Amino acid sequence: MYRHLSLCLFLVLLLPLPSISHYHTDELVDLSHLVEMSYHKGPLLNSPINLYLIWYGQWNPSAQSIIRDFLVSFSSPFLPSPSVPDWWRTVTYYTDQNNVNITSKLVLASEYFDTSYSQGNSLTRTTVQSVIKAAITSFHNALPLDIQQGVYLILTSPDVQMEEFCRGVCGFHYFTSPSIVGATVPYAWIGQSGIQCPGMCAFPFASPPGNPGFQVLGSPNGDPGTEGMVSVIAHELGEMATDPYISGWYAGDDPAAPNEIGDLCEGIYGTGAGSGFIGNVYRSSDGVSYNVNGANGRRFMIQWIWDPVRQSCFGPNAIN
Repeated sequence: MYRHLSLCLFLVLLLPLPSISHYHTDELVDLSHLVEMSYHKGPLLNSPINLYLIWYGQWNPSAQSIIRDFLVSFSSPFLPSPSVPDWWRTVTYYTDQNNVNITSKLVLASEYFDTSYSQGNSLTRTTVQSVIKAAITSFHNALPLDIQQGVYLILTSPDVQMEEFCRGVCGFHYFTSPSIVGATVPYAWIGQSGIQCPGMCAFPFASPPGNPGFQVLGSPNGDPGTEGMVSVIAHELGEMATDPYISGWYAGDDPAAPNEIGDLCEGIYGTGAGSGFIGNVYRSSDGVSYNVNGANGRRFMIQWIWDPVRQSCFGPNAIN
């Protein structure tokens, strides 16, 4: 849920990162003996997911294109492997109490542009729900209130402040209050960190705080702040699918501070991660780093997630 930095990311931030194009490492650090991922009997997102995207604030069209291509990737067939759908396959391994798997289908259903900052340029966890309310009640191009299959993503532009943003939070997910939105639906907020805190939320494409000697990686689409968002979006989507109402899959005994499938793997992007390494990822001839392929020829770097079968963090770029 990105409420705090996990142990894995903490280790990465503390230690410098060597070149990762072709270096040899040990296998991924085994955390299975430290993690007890449990199912808490709540509903999961088993039905096909309709993604409703809310662009809040003033956005650069090129940044929107990067994120839009990433979200379209989930429903794009025949992408080169490893791909964004390959990454999502790990999420689908999770099942509910009836042994029904998480859906493999995510579609970008509709977009809404809140360019007038309907709730101001400083948001809280409560007022961000009013952003959704404004989007579904607008007189122009309103989003539907999709209580069956809808997931709402609020993406805020670089000039928007959010409660706790850049102080340990890059994004979060939760569910709406019927008193505000009119129904209970899963949603996530993710902020664009390029101006406010790239070292925290655009890692590893920006130097982490306190480590100016960190070897910054080349971002695959030339926009570190937006590409940091892409990884956080992936993180939150995986957690919303497996724990939409904080009664699904998470480790720990406290539903107010669950360790979900993304939290356990923050800072891990490839095989060999741990002890200060993000792991083996690809580096192209033009010097950019990535670990999955997406739609329209895009490449992305997204963190791994907890695999319930392997009992470890895993991604499709893993080295056998």
